[in-house]
Amino acid sequence: MQFVEEIVVDEFLPTVRSLLAGALRDRGLTQSEVADVLGISQSAVSKYAHGDVTVNDRIANDRRVEALVDELADGLAAGDVRPVRALIEIEVLIRELETGGDLLAQLHEEAVPELADHGESFRVHDPESDLRTSERVLSSLRRGLRILENASGFAGLIPAVGSNLVACTPDAEGIDDVAGVPGRIFDVKGKATVPADPEFGVSEHVATVLLAARRSGADVSAGINIRYDPKLLAELTDRGHVTAEFDEAEDVASSVADALDAEPDATVLYQTGGMGIEPITYVLGPDPESVADTIRSLI
Repeated sequence: MQFVEEIVVDEFLPTVRSLLAGALRDRGLTQSEVADVLGISQSAVSKYAHGDVTVNDRIANDRRVEALVDELADGLAAGDVRPVRALIEIEVLIRELETGGDLLAQLHEEAVPELADHGESFRVHDPESDLRTSERVLSSLRRGLRILENASGFAGLIPAVGSNLVACTPDAEGIDDVAGVPGRIFDVKGKATVPADPEFGVSEHVATVLLAARRSGADVSAGINIRYDPKLLAELTDRGHVTAEFDEAEDVASSVADALDAEPDATVLYQTGGMGIEPITYVLGPDPESVADTIRSLI
């Protein structure tokens, strides 16, 4: 009898630690610094460095593992990501890979062939629990924010009222189901400043637009507001986005619904302002990383 947790302990964690230790060394950290960051001994780091720890190639070559290791190595080396945050993001990835049919589930079924013959849907962990769903949203949002923070020139796209990158849970119904940055993202002396870690229920304005778009049938789960500029709209159109104008002076939900009724495929919503209302563009997408990549492409 072998549990999936044993696969995690015996194969996943040694592989990820080895990859992460190597990536941190490549970024200039000493063996002692790597040990401190990863919370392991220097002798363990030495074993990773000399290939004395067995690495599972299927795990090491998984694109999601590779991407997360690169992101965490960049953040840990720069001091932008705390070890506890790295631990949470690795935990989230583990839960994703444990779901039926994914990598850790496959390794588990190969280790225990009887599981593959089980007549019912087999799932060791429930990936749909509220806690794990919320943590996945926050983790994705943090990755999107890092993309924006590292995008030179993003500050120039922030409107006077500030920007916010938001993301919602799959069954979002209200603002409390949408995560964003408390206090919004502001341009401080030419640098985009994220004042705090994302939380649920802290963004009213951008969250309202996102929720209104979803209720109107848009297949989106994230969004951001940037300054309005006809040149930016033209560039977004050239990149394949459909744009639609709405009137923010009216009821937002109704106005967004009207805009999407006219342009059902719109992923860029904008309003040109009015008395006391700053013109704003909203870029929507399937997840925070995709939205952030779209914004980065405009710079």
